Amino acid sequence: MFEKSLYDLIRGLRNHKGNEKEYIQNCLKECRSEIKSQDMDVKATALLKIIYLEMNGHDMSWASFHVLEVMSSPKYHQKRVGYLGAVQSFKTDTEVLMLATNLLKKDLSASSPIVISLPVAALPHIITPSLALSVLADLLPRLSHSHSAIRKKTIVTLYRLALVYPETLRAAWPKIKERLMDKNEDPSVTAAIVNVVCELGWRRPQDFLPLAPRLFELLVDGGNNWMAIKLIKLFATLTPLEPRLVRKLLPPLTDLIRTTPAMSLLYECINGIIQGGILGDSEDEGREEIASLCVSKLRGMITFNGDANLKYVALLAFNRIVVTHPFLVAQQEDVIMECIDSEDITIRIKALDLVQGMVSSDNLVSIVSRLMRQLKTSTNLDNDQLDDLSTDSSEEMGAERRPRKRDEAPPLPEDYTIDVIGRILKMCSQNNYSSVVDFDWYIDVLTQLIRIAPASRKEIDSDGTAPREKSATADISESIGNELRNVAVKVKAVRVTAVRAAELIIAKLTMESTSHQVTSGSLKPVAWIAGEYAYQLSNPSDTLNHLLQLITRIRPPEVLATCLQASMKLFALIAGNDQTYWTAERKSMVSLLMARVIHTYEPLITHPSLEVQERAVEFTELLKLTAEAASAQAASTDELQQDPPLLLTQAIPSLFQGRELNSVAVGAQLNVPMPEGLDLDEPIHPNLGSLLGQADSLMLPVQEDDEFAAYYNEKAAPTSISSEPAINRLRDAPETTSPGSYQQATEDSYLDADIIARRKAEREERNRDDPFYIGGLGSPSRSQGTSTPIHNILQNENGPDLDIDSIPIMKLDLGAISSSGVGAGAPGSFQQQPKAPKSRPQIVVAADETLVSSRPSTPRTGSQHDSDADPSSTSAKSRAARKLKQSLLQVDSSHLRNLSLEASESDALPHEQLAETDAEMAKALKEVQRLRLEMQRANERIQVAQGVPTEGVVVQSKKKKKGKEEGKKKKKDKAEGGDGVDDEKEKKVKKKKKKPTEGAEGEGEGGPVGGGEGEAVVTVKKKKKEKEGEVKKKKKPKRVIQLDDDAGDGNGAEAGGEIGRP
Repeated sequence: MFEKSLYDLIRGLRNHKGNEKEYIQNCLKECRSEIKSQDMDVKATALLKIIYLEMNGHDMSWASFHVLEVMSSPKYHQKRVGYLGAVQSFKTDTEVLMLATNLLKKDLSASSPIVISLPVAALPHIITPSLALSVLADLLPRLSHSHSAIRKKTIVTLYRLALVYPETLRAAWPKIKERLMDKNEDPSVTAAIVNVVCELGWRRPQDFLPLAPRLFELLVDGGNNWMAIKLIKLFATLTPLEPRLVRKLLPPLTDLIRTTPAMSLLYECINGIIQGGILGDSEDEGREEIASLCVSKLRGMITFNGDANLKYVALLAFNRIVVTHPFLVAQQEDVIMECIDSEDITIRIKALDLVQGMVSSDNLVSIVSRLMRQLKTSTNLDNDQLDDLSTDSSEEMGAERRPRKRDEAPPLPEDYTIDVIGRILKMCSQNNYSSVVDFDWYIDVLTQLIRIAPASRKEIDSDGTAPREKSATADISESIGNELRNVAVKVKAVRVTAVRAAELIIAKLTMESTSHQVTSGSLKPVAWIAGEYAYQLSNPSDTLNHLLQLITRIRPPEVLATCLQASMKLFALIAGNDQTYWTAERKSMVSLLMARVIHTYEPLITHPSLEVQERAVEFTELLKLTAEAASAQAASTDELQQDPPLLLTQAIPSLFQGRELNSVAVGAQLNVPMPEGLDLDEPIHPNLGSLLGQADSLMLPVQEDDEFAAYYNEKAAPTSISSEPAINRLRDAPETTSPGSYQQATEDSYLDADIIARRKAEREERNRDDPFYIGGLGSPSRSQGTSTPIHNILQNENGPDLDIDSIPIMKLDLGAISSSGVGAGAPGSFQQQPKAPKSRPQIVVAADETLVSSRPSTPRTGSQHDSDADPSSTSAKSRAARKLKQSLLQVDSSHLRNLSLEASESDALPHEQLAETDAEMAKALKEVQRLRLEMQRANERIQVAQGVPTEGVVVQSKKKKKGKEEGKKKKKDKAEGGDGVDDEKEKKVKKKKKKPTEGAEGEGEGGPVGGGEGEAVVTVKKKKKEKEGEVKKKKKPKRVIQLDDDAGDGNGAEAGGEIGRP
């Protein structure tokens, strides 16, 4: 029978394409039978094929015992296959792993280096704490092996053992340190030691400070780039403990940065300088020089052949340097801004991190403009794709789609768009808007961001009763709206602009298709702005109509409750004017408006959300009472002037009038002192349960003819509103194309046309009376004749065509001006003073209000406050921190920081403790055996004293069943006087019993020896063989056990010799 080899398996797998599963199952069946073979070659070949199939995803845990068998093979090529199978299949919970301990110890003590390499290489994959303790004593001598490869592998294996059994380090550290200090050591072994020390150094750097001279020598004279990288990382952890190392390390690191051609070593040098605090905050000339050198090298890495990997690591280093040297990083703004438009999203994100750290009032507008342009371009591409899809589905299903141009960037992912928007908000709002100079521009940016933000997914089920977790898109839209609200609250100078922006946003949301729900999270803060500052709206009536249309399409209860409150505020502003008389027109308008509001609120009375239900019920009942009072109030006539109802002009507006709301700090609520005498655990009423029970059982009488109940409970006939819906009266303003200027070049690329037109109109209105402002051809300044003198001359003298020859020449006599005493300030002289640059009005940003408490309180950010309020978030952060501590080996090494390598003399090493424990155990077992023997001898003395002879008692071995029956028969014959028995077999048995009694000096004849006679003899008999009717037997000397204390003086041997004679 010929078995398949591994090559046959691979070849057959390639030949069975499309039917691999069945072929693999057949191969596994063959391997299961082959691995049970007694031939070790067949077993090893089958195991090799199983290992290959395991690498393809098939389980081989069932073959763990066979793996152990192949590992124990004396042949190296078979043993190697077994260790490979152990590495692939053995886990920490494998049952046969404890059976492999002795095998691993045996192979570690082998004389052949290639055999020693097998367990040394396999231990890191299968190590457990108990196994580490067992093999540590056999592994430590390998640090002194004659082969450098064995020493190198042993050092790396010991580190892996230390991750699961930390006491390994204390046992191995003296020999590892000895290998490191040996200047004649092989470079590969030294590099392995440096790797281990580097991994341990960031846990306990104080243990490795004495090694700094030797490590510095290796850094200077090593010549190995990879070892130099590890040494630089190690020194980065040592320099905070020993600041004098900084001055020592500067020359070699500077030389490496300037001379090394390896980009990896260059980056690690820069990274080590940054992490080790070598740059620092001091004004040392050496540190400033190396910081400038690092920045210049990082700039070269970004521009080096467009390598994305080098760009990424250079941006990582820039993000760390910007903390200590922001001015140096700001000088590289051109190359950093180019990375924002990179095709690699990860490079874009790192560039955004860097830009966010270097933003200031000087470059904020340029940075945000570039990001906004990027977002708008991606949004336009998405809209074009949607248009193409709708065109293909509605008009021509078979037409080819418009191909994307080569220079067009692909659309941005939604997560990246959300991240960019969040960063724009953070850059602009940091330090209480200290970097924002033009708040009008910032409000326009927020308005544009609301339009660019991705559409939010549905957050509530169709029935409105099962709220889901908010999506990221809804959160970012709400964040934009919150920023607009913060600006409106804090910056009073631009509050009108913020309110007008909120008005435009509400109108934009209303103009969307009414077939789907409103899911933008910005509606809640925008509606709050419109309601809180309703008196600053340009058209409150239109805004109220927009809100009433949006209420029917809103699903989130929080947004719906805010819109109800805002719409009621707008109604109070529109209908609550007490300065005009109650005319018929006003009465009709107010009645129709109340009817429309009531019609919108009534379906929300049964809303599942209690907050929405409460507000809808309160406002509906209040409006019904007001409608009744308005209908009862007669209208004004020419003879009699009537005032509006007090419910309309005083009661409803008074609900929303009060002090102005200001911004409150995040931690202000925590500083509110607890009132004295307040016990939150005390029940409101001692008999609260009984009172609630009585309220449930209380039945009120029902009146059949109740006009009040009929008015409020019976639904009235629908009232037709003759006024046209507000959405039909909305018309887009005609777009006027005007020649752009250099001032608008950047804004045109990321702001919509309506925002650009509004900003232009506001700017022209603001600069209408400025004689130095050059307006457009159709600007109000040109139409009103307000312009500069030179333009008036050109316009009047030349007409529409420019004639250079007709330009008047103005005579300038500088001598006359100087002689007229201008410099002396003579009266009547003309002196042109230099015009000071026009400064922008000072914008005051209100600070967050807080409450000063007697107890200590620290200002905290929103994320910190949330984490304090939510303990689960703290546990999540701690779990994330523990996850970061784990290495690539998926083993937590945080416990190594509590282990000291310098053990005291009294502390024994773990393998020495194990040896001492084994020695103590062996000694204890010997002591137990000695005590047991003494107890046995004492028991035998007691028996001798009771009549047992000192020579011992003959004890016969147990016979077979047949012999037992004969013995019983013999005893019976003895009892009956058995001397007359003439059975030949019985005679032979008696003769056989006579011989030992004769050998014992004739004491007793025939039958067993009595209890009062001499020595105890143990007779060992062989099986009887019958041949031709004769019984033959072999005699063996008897063994005598001496019962007295003189058993060891040789008397027992003499007695045994006498008994054993034939």
